[in-house]
Amino acid sequence: MMKYIKILVLFLTLSACGQNATEMKTPKNANEKFVEFIAKKKFYAENHSPNISDEKLRPILTKKINEVATDFKQIAESKKPTDEKYQEAIKIGLLKFPEMELGYDSEDRERILLYFQEIMDIVGLQSSNGKLNDFYYGFDPNE
Repeated sequence: MMKYIKILVLFLTLSACGQNATEMKTPKNANEKFVEFIAKKKFYAENHSPNISDEKLRPILTKKINEVATDFKQIAESKKPTDEKYQEAIKIGLLKFPEMELGYDSEDRERILLYFQEIMDIVGLQSSNGKLNDFYYGFDPNE
């Protein structure tokens, strides 16, 4: 019985070691799109989104979302961009937006998430693994 347990532990250990981060291929035009994204004016009324709730927040939120884009750009330009690296960048990026401290409303929070989605689209990242839902709703409604 002990022999089988040792074999099982060895198998599980080797399986865990063999799992690599999912490497992603950066689209050829990603650098151009990052430059365009960082340069564009943000948190103004556009499409169906209203203007920002407090004008004083615009430069603060713009700076923070551009930092997230810059972090994604660095990952995209690295030798091995992975899904896990982007997921970590999302996690760290969302921490830059403490709602109560800054005082923005739900429409501002929605705009932040739309910008995150735009950044994810630049590199072809399909999912935030629930992180954006956690940020907006306080939980992942898909779970």
